[in-house]
Amino acid sequence: MWQKLQKWVHRENSLVGAAGILVLTMTLSNVLGLLRDHYLARNIETYHLDIYYAAFRIPDLIFNILIFGAISAAFIPVFTSYIAQGERRIAWRITNSLISISAVILLVLAIVFYFLMPFITPLLVPKFDTYRLQETTKLARILMLTPIFFSVSYFLGGVLNSFKRFVAYSFAPIVYNLAIIVGAIFVAPHWGINGVVLFVVAGSALHMLIQVPTVISLGYRYRPIFDFKHQGVRKIARLMIPRAIGMGANNILLFVYTAISSALAAGSIAVFNLANNIQTMPTVVFATSFSTAVFPILAHRASIHDHESFSSYLTRSMRVIVYLLAPSTVIFILLRAQIIRLILGSGKFGWSDTKMAALTLGWFSFSLIAQGLIPLFAKAFYARHDTKTPTIISVISIVISVVIAYPLARSMGVAGLALSFSIGSYINAILLYILLRKIFRNIWSWQIVISTLKIFAASVIMAVVVRETGHMLYNYVNMQRFWGVFVQAGIAAVIGLAVYLLLTYILGSQELIWALRRSVNGNGATKSKK
Repeated sequence: MWQKLQKWVHRENSLVGAAGILVLTMTLSNVLGLLRDHYLARNIETYHLDIYYAAFRIPDLIFNILIFGAISAAFIPVFTSYIAQGERRIAWRITNSLISISAVILLVLAIVFYFLMPFITPLLVPKFDTYRLQETTKLARILMLTPIFFSVSYFLGGVLNSFKRFVAYSFAPIVYNLAIIVGAIFVAPHWGINGVVLFVVAGSALHMLIQVPTVISLGYRYRPIFDFKHQGVRKIARLMIPRAIGMGANNILLFVYTAISSALAAGSIAVFNLANNIQTMPTVVFATSFSTAVFPILAHRASIHDHESFSSYLTRSMRVIVYLLAPSTVIFILLRAQIIRLILGSGKFGWSDTKMAALTLGWFSFSLIAQGLIPLFAKAFYARHDTKTPTIISVISIVISVVIAYPLARSMGVAGLALSFSIGSYINAILLYILLRKIFRNIWSWQIVISTLKIFAASVIMAVVVRETGHMLYNYVNMQRFWGVFVQAGIAAVIGLAVYLLLTYILGSQELIWALRRSVNGNGATKSKK
């Protein structure tokens, strides 16, 4: 059965097949992520959760700049081009060189930042008291081990993506979240965040190890190679520089948000991160799954200069993402309070924290569609070996978000930071789309406009149904209890989704038909097996 699943996902024409397995595993991963946050909020006070989330900033910055940008923007397109040309031996040599070089660099940085961390932490959270500064420094030092494991893991994942082997790749975040959940349930009540951080490190190691068997089955063998002069390695280095700048700018935005949050009410850093984790679930499950599945296809089409098929895959992925995220936006905005209460509203997560998190989630959810389209549009540029354009656009949107963050936070609290993030996301997505349209004229048509209007109309009616259903059920369930909130939100969401699906079916939305067919090729038809 496992081999049949891999074969189904591996078929190039089965974009929704690949996306399907990613949707399933990413849904599971996100459910586990919600459980992780539930137990963290339940067993650790937000005062200490502020320390926990602040400690991630420096390790995440280093990983995102040096590794994540290289994988998403540079490694996969270059690796795919060598595989397409039948030069697998060279592709393995490049992979080994990058893994070896990255691991050594990150190990050296872990040692350097061990000594620098006491000087950096006060800049990150200037309003923390002495105790929280010391704890943040200690945890950040431990977490500096995670970029080393993640660097190897993400290069292995890049190899699996290039071969369209998504199963092992998509299970990596699942084992990572499971490790943290174990720490949050069994260790946090006794050792607090110190014990949880150790399980974070263990989870990052498992994130790497679970992908090793599948990569080996493809013929890969690790060799400690440091080939700085290889043209493939140099090309990846050139391509990753703009992306690294963009990732650096994005992390500066998170630094600004963290610094501002440290001056707001206690628990603001935790609330911001918890609300952000919740709102990413629809984009990760629906948008990231499609953009991840389509990326190696786009990279291959770009390498053989098949521009018509390239733009066709891009357009259909874009329309499906909008179709899936529109109802998610409605649910997350209208049922934001219920979602927060169900996931976080227990234990040491107080009522004031719940209200603050609900408002923050609402403003985050305002930009779900934009957030879902950004990685797809960016990967369209990456597939064409263009990392500069999305980087410039990202920096522009981030600068705008930074400029408006402080005044919005002063008037709205931590929710203002979520609003500034959403505004920046829309600016990013719109500018990327405008530039893509200049390259591919056929990604804009009246069919797309009509499709968008159908989705918008169905979403508006769905919103009315969700709101009225929720109000009607309010008097029939006990909203002071978990199950009362669950029944009210669950029924309202299910009825709303049913109305949305029915309306889009009546209106003849092609996106629904594509999803039901389960297999989409470049011209929108369903191919038979060869």
